[in-house]
Amino acid sequence: MRRLRSSQAIRDMVSENSINPSKLVMPIFVDETIKSPVEIRSMPGIFSYDPASLEDYGKTLLKKGVRNVLVFGVPHRKDPQGTESYNNDGVSQSAIRTLSSMGFLVIADLCMCEYTDHGHCGILKGSTVDNDSTLEIYGKIAVSQAKAGAAIIAPSGMMDGQVKAIRNALDHAGFTEIPIMAYSAKYSSQLYGPFRDAAKSTPSFGDRKTYQMNPANAREAMREIQLDVDEGADMIMVKPALFYLDVVKEARRTFSLPLVAYGVSGEYSMIKNAVDTGLLGEAAITEYAVSIFRAGADILITYFAEYLAERILKN
Repeated sequence: MRRLRSSQAIRDMVSENSINPSKLVMPIFVDETIKSPVEIRSMPGIFSYDPASLEDYGKTLLKKGVRNVLVFGVPHRKDPQGTESYNNDGVSQSAIRTLSSMGFLVIADLCMCEYTDHGHCGILKGSTVDNDSTLEIYGKIAVSQAKAGAAIIAPSGMMDGQVKAIRNALDHAGFTEIPIMAYSAKYSSQLYGPFRDAAKSTPSFGDRKTYQMNPANAREAMREIQLDVDEGADMIMVKPALFYLDVVKEARRTFSLPLVAYGVSGEYSMIKNAVDTGLLGEAAITEYAVSIFRAGADILITYFAEYLAERILKN
């Protein structure tokens, strides 16, 4: 066995998994409420960008080899219905136009938690999210994002029937060629905390357990994914990645669609803090990413995408 490990060149040649920048997606936060880039307190090295600074950051990403981005917007105004989410001149839509004009493949996250004043992912009826009335809004958001130039729509709210509603809305508006990257198995996880700092989307009451998945369940994830496939999803996703590699593996065995894994903010912060304090070597970042591809992911959304792409480019 050691003959195939005798040099780096041979090890690279026989490697079963490798990291390719074309398979990496960098999430970007664009915040209308700030006037210059702000480092996210709970995510060292990751910034929220004001709209005016977005183009400069985009140029930096392109130089480092990043071509795929996932856009999250933080609006200056929030209301119970999240109306800024489908404003054609809203923060996400403007960011999508800027980045797509620069040559990025732009994935538009579709949810309402950043836009509602209560922080939930849909329209409330009393103290609970009303699934069906939320679907109508999701359709409006999808069309506005497609008009802005999004290459892929990625619904993350975990409403039942969201893929079908979005597909119908896109097709009716003439965007039949826009694929849907479904957040199919999105768990109610403790690993989202740093993201909620950045997106300013912590629920003002309650939690999201009624629409996000129970971390104890894996078989349920396959049912969730199957529903999205039946409704017309073009890509499927497991989120988070690190604590759910068994789900990634089972999804790979079960489905043939492109499989996305989202390495979420908590994963980033744990590993980054361990590397920065010397508890782990820097190579742990690459090992982490490779483990997700090894489990079966085709595409990795990660806050390490900028680091990984730059490292590959230098090599």
